[in-house]
Amino acid sequence: MARERLVIIGGDAAGMSAAAQAKRLKPDLDIIAFERGPHTSYSA
Repeated sequence: MARERLVIIGGDAAGMSAAAQAKRLKPDLDIIAFERGPHTSYSA
């Protein structure tokens, strides 16, 4: 059975907060984040 995935577009604070919230709600969720720039926010 395929695992459920979530794709986040944008590695800023909003994107990483959304990823963190999704992971809290579904711990087995695979999350992929795409960021155009060289930095990703770790403030979530």
